[in-house]
Amino acid sequence: MSKFWSETIRRSEPYIPGEQLNDPDIIKLNTNENPYPPSPKVREAINLEMNRLHLYPDPTAVSLRQLVADYYGLDKDWVFAGNGSDEILAFSFMAFFEKGKKIRYPAVTYSFYPVYANIFHVPAEEISLNRDFTLPVEAFFQSEGGVIFPNPNAPTSIYLQLDSIREIAENNPDNVVIVDEAYVDFAEKSAVELTAQFENVLVIQTLSKSRSLAGLRVGFAIGHPHLIEGLNRAKDSFNSYTIDRLAMEGAKAAIQDRTYFKETTAKIIHTRGWVSSEMKKRGFHVLPSQTNFIFACHYQKKALQLYEDLKEQGVLIRYFNKPGIDNYIRVTIGTDEQMEIFLRKLDLVMQGDTLI
Repeated sequence: MSKFWSETIRRSEPYIPGEQLNDPDIIKLNTNENPYPPSPKVREAINLEMNRLHLYPDPTAVSLRQLVADYYGLDKDWVFAGNGSDEILAFSFMAFFEKGKKIRYPAVTYSFYPVYANIFHVPAEEISLNRDFTLPVEAFFQSEGGVIFPNPNAPTSIYLQLDSIREIAENNPDNVVIVDEAYVDFAEKSAVELTAQFENVLVIQTLSKSRSLAGLRVGFAIGHPHLIEGLNRAKDSFNSYTIDRLAMEGAKAAIQDRTYFKETTAKIIHTRGWVSSEMKKRGFHVLPSQTNFIFACHYQKKALQLYEDLKEQGVLIRYFNKPGIDNYIRVTIGTDEQMEIFLRKLDLVMQGDTLI
């Protein structure tokens, strides 16, 4: 700890991302990246934009916002665009949550929430999940400072029905309810339609997962224009030019290529069902996933040992050393070929064998 650090940095407990190993031979199933490349139209759009890098990007991202608005049948004033959903989450904590007013989020959830709460001096109440890892909906009613949760939840992969989100919004009329939909394109339905019914609902999405743009860092939020204005005020107090030219054009191309998007998400959903079934055959308890990953435990095999043994065999999955989920593994859905290798190596480590 340096004597030059501010008090804010001294008290911070940074988010720890999944391992990134520079090994082309490893099967990487730990960070929920899309196994398929972006639409070919993304590369074309980025190449065309290369000649304009001497110019600043549009600080309002109006063309990108308009495309998102058209996609959902909205006006662009209902859309905010940012440098990945994590940045938008940070702006949201700044714009809508107050010091001294306790917010609520699930006890098992995206681990960036407590990081932001700590940095921005926002007290938080972690709501324990039900025994089956579903959200106890009524526990989120009448929050003092607001509510935030992923849907589907991460890392549990479980989806919360829109009727339940509607109840949470109805019972928090004076506070913002943030629905973090990083994985919603692999699920039943987005909560975007609720933004027209409730002025306190903000939906945040990312292009990292379903549109294969984790390397470009683009996200967006949808909500009532007064919420969007709050996000703009937070952004413009920090950095007006958050999305660069290449990211903006790549994102637009990805959104426009709906056929490719539907094809790749359908592949992942199909593979998810197959792998879930195969893991159940091997004695795993697999939670009902509506994401691009599987969350599972085995009653005879320790999660930490599975993680370590698979890593030795060249397969990287995610292990969380946290109460309540420390015997679960999270496995990103890769291509069918990658998942065949995963299952083969899983069988080997389950049997205590080693690869030759």
